[in-house]
Amino acid sequence: MSTQIQSVTGRRVWDSRGRPTVETEITLVGGAVGRAIAPAGASTGSGEALDRRDGGAPFGGHDVQGALAAVNGEIADLLTGRDATDQAALDTALIALDGTPNKHRLGGNALVATSMAIAHAAAAGLRMPLWRYLAGDRQDRILPLPEIQIFGGGAHAGRRVDVQDFMVIAVGATDYAHSLEMVAEVYRAAGALMGEAKLLQGVADEGGYWPAFDTNDRALEFLVRAIERAGYTPGQDVAISLDIAASDFGKNGRYTLARDSREIDSDGLSEMLLGWLARYPIVSIEDPLGEDDPEGMRKFTLAAGPGVEVVADDFICTTAARIDRAAELGACNTALIKPNQAGTLTETRAALDAARAAGWESIVSARSGETEDTTIVHLAVGWGAKQLKVGSFSRSERMAKWNEGLRIAEALGQAGGQLAPRSAFPWGRTTR
Repeated sequence: MSTQIQSVTGRRVWDSRGRPTVETEITLVGGAVGRAIAPAGASTGSGEALDRRDGGAPFGGHDVQGALAAVNGEIADLLTGRDATDQAALDTALIALDGTPNKHRLGGNALVATSMAIAHAAAAGLRMPLWRYLAGDRQDRILPLPEIQIFGGGAHAGRRVDVQDFMVIAVGATDYAHSLEMVAEVYRAAGALMGEAKLLQGVADEGGYWPAFDTNDRALEFLVRAIERAGYTPGQDVAISLDIAASDFGKNGRYTLARDSREIDSDGLSEMLLGWLARYPIVSIEDPLGEDDPEGMRKFTLAAGPGVEVVADDFICTTAARIDRAAELGACNTALIKPNQAGTLTETRAALDAARAAGWESIVSARSGETEDTTIVHLAVGWGAKQLKVGSFSRSERMAKWNEGLRIAEALGQAGGQLAPRSAFPWGRTTR
């Protein structure tokens, strides 16, 4: 079947917040079709590719008619007649066509939807699933270990608690399917506990419970209790992962903790987080300091030690050069990989490769504004990423991704989906 691009179509679809977003559909001469949808974040780093939004009154300024015009016009003209399997060349051409450092002219949303659609079309043209197409000759095909939100906070839940994500990782899971089963029980137990304590205010952007905790510590206490109520041993079977998203409540090395009614400096925030590491079974902390606090990030990484994943998100924005600088500084040891931060799959893969070259681990991640698109699951499997962060264990835009992993496991002939060995993770190599 031919992999020559016959047509490129952009359409407006809707994300999990009910906001417009961009879907790109690419049809090849042989009839194969690839389709992908751009997600959108609420907590964003300064170095991210910028979505193109129309502004004005409609949909609170979030409409995407300008981005769609770019897909249906300039981008379609650029790609028509070219080979979809030449991903790097097409992505490079898209970047050059936009011509801006942050992709604001055509829109990061237009570019990432198109770049992902190119990959889907190429895979379809070769009659294979995307994960297999991306894997190429690589044989170590593992399923990523899920990192799943239980409580939502920060920008995803009206800042009812300062910390953005209180998550769990089933560190004792035997396979991918088992990890989902374990987290399902923890999620159910957490909901029951919240209901009994009359602390439940709804569901946050990513599907986690929206809590009415008075302090951040209280959320951690409830999370440990939920793990125990589900019948698991905290730290041994199920561990805690946090996304602090410190850039959202900090600037110039000063951090305002609304729930705790205090302002602290970089050292104070690090001291608080290190105290949590000592008291709770936490194995991963994302963006513990602000993106404008590199020295604080370096000091925290050193103090946390090699057994903790110190995850860079806003600090690196899925950018290879930023990962190189962070690694040289000694700040962080794990990269959060988000395609829409980079803008194209080629740049996303470059960031993943930079993380590996630095000796870092990587977590492929969704955004708070998501859709039924499952591309990131295929990226994680095809590129051999060991972890996947999608959000919580509810809402269809999240479950579509977790369920896609189960289908891929079946396609691989792995009943439950083989995970990387425990020793492949920082928390599995070192005992704190």
